[in-house]
Amino acid sequence: LLLLVSRGSVLAASSRTSTKTTKPLQSTTNVPRPVGIVSNLKVVSDKVEDVSSIEAWRRSFIKEGMTDEQKGLAVWTSAVKFRFQDAPPNEYLQWLNNVHDPIKTFNVYGYGMCCCAACNIAALARYAGLQARCWSINLHDVAEVYWDGSWHMLDASLINYFPKPDGKIASVEEIMTAVKEWLAQNPDYRGNNNKLYEFMRADGWQGWRKGPALLAANPFYRDGWWPSGTHGWASTMQEYDGSTCFPFENAYSQGYQVNVQLRPGERLTRNWFNRGLHINMQGGGGAPVCISAKVGQDQFGYTPRYGDLAVGRIGNGTVEYEVPLADGGFRASALAAENLACKVEDKQSPAVHVKVAGKPGVLEIRMNSSYVYLGGDLAFKAVVGKDGGITVLLSDNNGLDWKEVTKVEASGEQKVDLKTLVFRRYDYRVRFVLKGKGTGLDSLKITNDLQHSQRSLPALTQGKNTITFSAGPQEGTVTIEGATDPGSVKGKQLAYTDFHPVLNGIEETLVRVGNTGSGDVTFPVDTPGDMTRLRFGCFYRARDKKDGWDLQVSFDDGKTFKTVDRAAGPFVGIGKYVTFSDLPPGTKKALVRYSGQQVNTTCMMNLRIDADYRQPHGGFRPVKVTYVWEEGGLEKTDVHVARKPEATYTINCDSTPVMKSLTLELTTTGSGK
Repeated sequence: LLLLVSRGSVLAASSRTSTKTTKPLQSTTNVPRPVGIVSNLKVVSDKVEDVSSIEAWRRSFIKEGMTDEQKGLAVWTSAVKFRFQDAPPNEYLQWLNNVHDPIKTFNVYGYGMCCCAACNIAALARYAGLQARCWSINLHDVAEVYWDGSWHMLDASLINYFPKPDGKIASVEEIMTAVKEWLAQNPDYRGNNNKLYEFMRADGWQGWRKGPALLAANPFYRDGWWPSGTHGWASTMQEYDGSTCFPFENAYSQGYQVNVQLRPGERLTRNWFNRGLHINMQGGGGAPVCISAKVGQDQFGYTPRYGDLAVGRIGNGTVEYEVPLADGGFRASALAAENLACKVEDKQSPAVHVKVAGKPGVLEIRMNSSYVYLGGDLAFKAVVGKDGGITVLLSDNNGLDWKEVTKVEASGEQKVDLKTLVFRRYDYRVRFVLKGKGTGLDSLKITNDLQHSQRSLPALTQGKNTITFSAGPQEGTVTIEGATDPGSVKGKQLAYTDFHPVLNGIEETLVRVGNTGSGDVTFPVDTPGDMTRLRFGCFYRARDKKDGWDLQVSFDDGKTFKTVDRAAGPFVGIGKYVTFSDLPPGTKKALVRYSGQQVNTTCMMNLRIDADYRQPHGGFRPVKVTYVWEEGGLEKTDVHVARKPEATYTINCDSTPVMKSLTLELTTTGSGK
């Protein structure tokens, strides 16, 4: 991507016979555009795999020349490394409320329940080119992956699989057969947790070795317990007793990726600690165990064996944006800046103000994040002219609808709590409407609390650590994602209907094809810059081979549609996500349509659309990277100023570090390596 347009030549004219010179003329076509935003900022440590996107995950875990078995085990290993068994985070975006996107799980949360883990395995295995399926068994969900002509159970929830005597990994059916055969010979143990537990703990916690041979040979048991110590042999004997077993998928989404973006005046801090904030604290359930967990202790005792260098699991970070008003620095990143003048331009106060008194001034700022918002506030100094006023509005559905936040009719410091409006969101827009001569803002700061996983942060170890910094491509993303059961999320989350789709022959709940046998749902997509690609799809049910969805796009306002791919049946549940890059040049508007056909059942549990676009004022500016950690109780800091889009440097730790924080911000000058 072209980051900066080169400065044009300066033309100068002077008279040889006159002392008067003509002022140099600046080329208007080659003036460099100010860089208003730097995108895809990434800091990677050589001690932690990069899982910031599904493509990055594949580069980290799927290597050239791997067999299908090795790919399947790499999928399992990655899920074990970056997630922990705990009460699941509820975003209310996906069917049954939990988070089932593996990349979002790895980066934003780092924990979930068995249904989440099974979905993670299935989604990643399919992305790696393998077949996968999920099962609901007694009080548990597991996934299977297919290679070498058979199915193999891989459980990233309780951290196990079952090698057979020949070294091959057993399927759900084979595990269940082994358990049922033993229970048939020992019927008093069926469903009796107390008796099974006593059997397990006999002979100094070695009694379980006298149970089914397939379980007795399992290398993941420690005194009959799975690695985290929450479940063990006794629970396995109940989960696989055959009382429950049917194919079932809880539905995952795909498309989330980390894209750290910064503007002048903006700072992102991610912490290896939390302040007790979590996604379920507002109408979503109790705190997960890992809110206070310490790596290497209790249930997290096993995680260091899988490379966990964090302090705990849940991190609370912040993004702070002090909007540069007086010098007009906001113009290169604001979504709208209309009828506004800045102090540096006309020497008038306040810092930014209405330019022409008879018309409103508008300042619209987007606050999009790679990490989920748990709270936020606006702090601004208002200056209100005679008969003037300031109205603040907020949109959480890409600017389609606006809610009034506050009205200001007198000058002074203002602070507005946004928590109820932005909780569980990843993106929102704030609009200031300024009216009246002299009305404006002298300062504006937007602050948000975040939840992120500590596990995927680029941690350090004792000795030499190689840090890789990169920036680009200079792209942003507009996302459409909402619950497909609108009635169940009111007051908690957006529904897909909040994005103004057009439904034709579709029942609203679960986007279900109606009795007519066909129908479609169409979403308008708008981006601030030229689109580079559309990434979209759904998790769906299609019970007959004639059931399914055509995934379509239109770039002529719906006059014609192109079918990109087909999400076809028969499936009890499967995800289909595609990337379409053949867009007409200059595209900023598109329609995405899901066209369904039904013989038996055709519906969607999840859908997601990501429209990537070139940042209109994207480019590179120096980035300050600040690490903070402790060694032996003493605080250590490393500051590195990256002056190019790619850089590699080292950080040395004399002893085992206790990680504290990682901060990124743009800078024009500054000390550092």
